Amino acid sequence: MSDILVTIIFIILLVSFIYWYAGYTTRTGKMVDENQNYIPDAWEENFSWFFSAKGFIMFILGGALGYTLGVLYPLAG
Repeated sequence: MSDILVTIIFIILLVSFIYWYAGYTTRTGKMVDENQNYIPDAWEENFSWFFSAKGFIMFILGGALGYTLGVLYPLAG
């Protein structure tokens, strides 16, 4: 079960890095962002679903992390 926890944490870090890097590249001017939404236009054409579902994706990953932590380390009661 701890392998699942490590995998979920890795996925959360990977997805968070992708969101951060998208903002970083547009703020520094390395990639073009015509509509100023901190998503590079080249990425927005191909992966718009990924950025429009950001809140939902992070909610699901947070729920998976919370559930896994709850199963591995239940509160003593």
